[in-house]
Amino acid sequence: MAKVVIIGAGISGLSAGIYAARSGFDVTIVEQHNISGGLSTSWSRKGYYFEGGMHWLTGSSPEMPLNKVWKETGALRENNPIELRDPLYTVFDENGKKLCLYRFLPQMEHALLEYAPEDKRMIKKFCRAVKDFTNFHMPVFDIKGCKCRTPVKLNAMEFIKMIPAVLRVPYLKNISYMDYVAKFKNKNLRHLLSSVIGYRYNALSVIYTIGSFASGDCGYPDGGSIRMANNMLDTYKSLGGKILFRTKAENIHTEDYTVRGVVISDGRGGATSELEADAVIVTQDARAAVDTLFDTMIDEPWVNTMRREAKTEQNIFIGLGVKADLSHLPYCCVFPLEKPFEYAGGKWTELRIYNYAAYKDHAPEGCTAITCLLIGDSYGFWKAAKADGTYKEKKQELGELFIKEISKHIPEIGENIEVMDVATPCTYERYTGSHEGSWMSVWEAGGKQYNYPQTLDSVYGVYFAGQRIQMPGGLPIAVYTGRQAVQYLCRDTGEEFV
Repeated sequence: MAKVVIIGAGISGLSAGIYAARSGFDVTIVEQHNISGGLSTSWSRKGYYFEGGMHWLTGSSPEMPLNKVWKETGALRENNPIELRDPLYTVFDENGKKLCLYRFLPQMEHALLEYAPEDKRMIKKFCRAVKDFTNFHMPVFDIKGCKCRTPVKLNAMEFIKMIPAVLRVPYLKNISYMDYVAKFKNKNLRHLLSSVIGYRYNALSVIYTIGSFASGDCGYPDGGSIRMANNMLDTYKSLGGKILFRTKAENIHTEDYTVRGVVISDGRGGATSELEADAVIVTQDARAAVDTLFDTMIDEPWVNTMRREAKTEQNIFIGLGVKADLSHLPYCCVFPLEKPFEYAGGKWTELRIYNYAAYKDHAPEGCTAITCLLIGDSYGFWKAAKADGTYKEKKQELGELFIKEISKHIPEIGENIEVMDVATPCTYERYTGSHEGSWMSVWEAGGKQYNYPQTLDSVYGVYFAGQRIQMPGGLPIAVYTGRQAVQYLCRDTGEEFV
């Protein structure tokens, strides 16, 4: 059997490992962390469990083509049934009144019109766009030239139903998310819609996301990131796949423009060794990998485009363990701020809080784990803090400022903090090797959606997969490009893709 080394045990690496092992290759995954999942991760702190990677899963609905991939990789099983959270987001306004964003489109439209009748025209227009995007989803293809045991059968009607959404794409991709939201007169409706994704995207990204919710997709698998990753790891191991944790890929060894192996270490500066390889699938963030894993700089058009065009989406993650039962609050609370919350070069006009009170395994009895993502470009700030020795001090300062601000909206938090945990882009960079600690690429208004090749012309036997390969990235791109990388491998080696 041809020997394949996969760099990274994130969702993409596990996907590639499963399909490669199933297709008859001798597969070894090397992972620098001590757990699998990559950027789709979660962790425990003193009895509190913080979900740090996934809040919904595209392709969770059996009606979606991507669901088949999640099932084939074992990510979705009986042990992680899908929960369709509703309402999706709840704004608490200055009068204590609630404004909710619901999944069911008629209910969503009614709630928005009732709260903000002055925005009737724009709400109607918004809901029509969302309706069109309920039929717009990520298709699954087989690559040309790959012999597949069970080829994907394309359904023409599936693509015909997408036409109304496709016709809206030119306008939506050329207007920014914030400019689109600014068209609504009601400030709290603007706060609600501003909470769905990061501020820097185009309007297409938010309409697509809400349309996916309205279609019945984007549920939350029970157990979150870790259970899903462990399910995939179990599937991989059951197929005979091998994995080396706490093992860092230092270099891809090539001779005569062909892969020969992967140089590995424990990541602590100790001795290195080499894993023989006939092919390598790189699922570490491709933007970082092309600059760190090769002796000679990769100089190919698509790689240089990625270096030039990739705009990273980062976040500061704050997790709080609160000695109070917050089950009276909805799952996702949005609190508009009188004065923007500013730190690390970012400015947020509302705080989006995920409340895990309903998940008893996330906190001790009578207590609650809450989390918040402060999305934006903060990598430079935290990198500088690491360099000047103020990193821990600034994380503590941010945490305390956040607690002071959120306690204005949730008084029970106040003096009941048992755990405060802050993760920065540098944290994600350290554990995953992701470029600037990012988990997606920003697709800005008027910008091109870059989808990159998964092979190199200058080195035979190297394949790429992961969230950076197709914009904007995320979990669906990770699992899908892992599958595609193995199809390219099968095409090149003449093996059957299973």
